[in-house]
Amino acid sequence: MTFRSLGITIAIAVALFGTSFIITRNAASASVAIAAPAVDDALAAQGGQQSAVLAGGCFWGMQLVFEHVKGVISATDGYAGGDAQTAQYETVSTGSTGHAESVKIVYDPSQITYGRLLQVFFSVAHDPTELDRQGPDEGTQYRSVIFFANPNQQRIAQAYIAQLDQAHAFRKQIVTEVVPLQGFYQAEAYHQDYATRNPDDMYILMNDAPKLDSLRKTFPDLYVKKR
Repeated sequence: MTFRSLGITIAIAVALFGTSFIITRNAASASVAIAAPAVDDALAAQGGQQSAVLAGGCFWGMQLVFEHVKGVISATDGYAGGDAQTAQYETVSTGSTGHAESVKIVYDPSQITYGRLLQVFFSVAHDPTELDRQGPDEGTQYRSVIFFANPNQQRIAQAYIAQLDQAHAFRKQIVTEVVPLQGFYQAEAYHQDYATRNPDDMYILMNDAPKLDSLRKTFPDLYVKKR
């Protein structure tokens, strides 16, 4: 059972323990300040569209973060890592499909680079040292993955992970997988923009809203209000 299915229990806990309970959870979601990637593309001379597919826990929070990043045109919840036939939420939630809850990020390479997106991914959007889980959500569907679309994305991702591990940027080793993208399958409509549409949902308040706050504080040059 995932944390998202425990809404009643959480509501009772908050009623009993008050705001101190929420503050404790928010503190656990604090971002980690890390250096920008040493290996990265330069900003493109002209505008255009490129895409990145990343997985790091519940896709609600990932989408919320990247929709507020400068240069991001769209962020879409979906599934990657498994087959098209099993790309449905109830099936993916069993943890047996090979899929990870993922976000497809379409961005303007003249505004932000792939490496900078990875910097946000590693420092704000999730904890890359948690294996087959993210915060309260457990299972392989919540694992940390970079799905590369081409050799250049693979090169930047692998070099950045090596850079961060060598610098001991985190207390534990990064467990993020770097694997080729075989397909991205858009999630059901009710998952899209869930955090934006349900800002008072206790799961969002405790797990995703702090990430957006961290983005605003850690990357003021990249944070933008949602379009």
